[in-house]
Amino acid sequence: MNRTTVIGAGFGGLALAIRLQAAGIPTRLLEQRDKPGGRAYVYEDKGFKFDAGPTVITDPSAIEELFTLAGKRMADYVDLLPVTPFYRLCWESGQVFDYDNDQASLERQIQQFNPQDVEGYRRFLDYSRAVFKEGYLKLGTVPFLSFRDMLRAGPQLARLQAWRSVYDMVSRFIKDDYLRQAFSFHSLLVGGNPFATSSIYTLIHALEREWGVWFARGGTGALVQGLVRLFQDLGGEIELNAKVSRMETTGARISSVHLADGRHFDTPAVASNADVVHTYETLLGHLPAGAARAAALKRKRMSNSLFVLYFGLNKQHTQLAHHTVCFGPRYRELIEDIFNRDALSEDFSLYLHAPCVTDPSLAPPGCGSYYVLAPVPHLGTADLDWAVEGPRLRDRIFAYLEQHYMPGLREQLVTHRMFTPFDFRDELGAHLGSAFSIEPLLTQSAWFRPHNRDDRIPNLYLVGAGTHPGAGVPGVIGSAKATAGLMLEDLAP
Repeated sequence: MNRTTVIGAGFGGLALAIRLQAAGIPTRLLEQRDKPGGRAYVYEDKGFKFDAGPTVITDPSAIEELFTLAGKRMADYVDLLPVTPFYRLCWESGQVFDYDNDQASLERQIQQFNPQDVEGYRRFLDYSRAVFKEGYLKLGTVPFLSFRDMLRAGPQLARLQAWRSVYDMVSRFIKDDYLRQAFSFHSLLVGGNPFATSSIYTLIHALEREWGVWFARGGTGALVQGLVRLFQDLGGEIELNAKVSRMETTGARISSVHLADGRHFDTPAVASNADVVHTYETLLGHLPAGAARAAALKRKRMSNSLFVLYFGLNKQHTQLAHHTVCFGPRYRELIEDIFNRDALSEDFSLYLHAPCVTDPSLAPPGCGSYYVLAPVPHLGTADLDWAVEGPRLRDRIFAYLEQHYMPGLREQLVTHRMFTPFDFRDELGAHLGSAFSIEPLLTQSAWFRPHNRDDRIPNLYLVGAGTHPGAGVPGVIGSAKATAGLMLEDLAP
C-alpha cells in the first residue's frame, strides 16, 4: 500500500498521523529513535522513569479531540491527573507564590505581595482571556498560507497590542517585581524571551486557567503510548529506528522517502515533524528549493536551548510541589544573557519537576524521580563546549538545589543523566541545539513562520514547533490540526 508519510513521532507527528488515519488516509509514521515521543522521550534507569521533555498537559480537550475523531474514548487509553498547584514559584528572598486555578487563593497571595495588584491582576486576566480567544481559539489551528491571511488577523492583533512584549504588557497591569516575573515567565516554556516575545503569548495564562494543568498517570510517556496505540488501532503503521536520510522528487513533487538503512518508501505526500532546518537542509538539501529554503531559515532567530538534568534519589522530597519554578537573583539580566550573550551566566533560574508528588509509580518505593532544567543559550548565541560546561553546570545546580530546596540531595543520589544543547543538536537534529525551534517573535509568528504546506513543493507539509502556531504541546497538536486540514483537502480521493 502506498501510504502517506509522517516523519517524526513527536506529539505533532502523532496527532497528525492519527487525524489522517482517522479520515481514511493510510499513513506510515517514521521515527528515527528506538521509542516514539520525540522530545517526549522516556528514559528508564534503576527502576526510575524520567520524562525527557514536556511534563504537563494544558489543553486536554485538544488531545481528547483526537480520540473522539477516531470514535474512541480517551479514558480507555490514558488517565490524566490534575496537578495542584499548577506551579510553585519561589525566590531566593524566601517568598513563595502557589499559582493555581483558585481565584480567591490567587488574590489572597497577590494581596500579600502588593494590595494594588489584586485589581491589576483581574484586568490582566481579562486581557489574557481576550488574547486566548483571538490567538488560540480562533487562529491557533488555522494555517496562514498567504499574507492576506495575516492581514485579516491584523486588526485583532493591533487591538490587542501584539507589538508589545509579554513583560511590557504584564507590567501595564501589575507593579510588583516578583509578580511581574510570576505572570511573564510562561513564554519561556515555548522558547520565547518575555522581553521580546509578542504579548499574544500571555494567552498561556488564560489557557491554563481555562483547562487546568494535568499529568498523565505513568508519565508523559504513557500519553505517547496511548496515542501510538490509538494510531495502530486505526490501522496506522509506525516504524522505529527509521532514520530518514533524504526525500526524492519526481518533477516538483516528492515521490519517495529514503532511510539511512537503505530502505525506501514511495509516498503520495510527506509531512515532516522533524526540525524545519533539518527538513530542508538534510532531507531536501540536494534540491535547489530545499537548499534555498534552508538558507532562508538559518537567517531567522532560533529560540534558546536547555540544560536538563534527570536524577533519581533514594528519598522522596515530599516538601516539593509537582512543579517548582526557582527564580535566581536576576530576571531581566539573566534572560538577556540566555538570548543574546556569548557566555554562560554564573547564576540561573530553574524549573524543577517532581512527578512522584502526583504519581509515585515513576520511582521505586520510597524513592523519587526528578528533573531540573535551566534555560541556556543555543549554540549560535554561545558556542560552548558542553562536554566541559555540562558537568560543571550539573555540579552547580545540584549544590544549589541541595542548599535551597532539597537537603541531602547529593548523598541521596542513585542515578543521573544530562541532556545538553549538544544532545538537542545531535539526538533531535535541532538547528543550533535550539530547544523550541524558531523564536516566537511577532515577526516570526503566523504567516512569518514556515507554512504548514510548502510554497514550492505542493505535497510537502510541516507539523510541529517550527510551523504555525509554534512550540509546546498544545501548539504542536494545534499545528497538526491545521496541517491535517490542508492534507485532507489535497489528498481526498
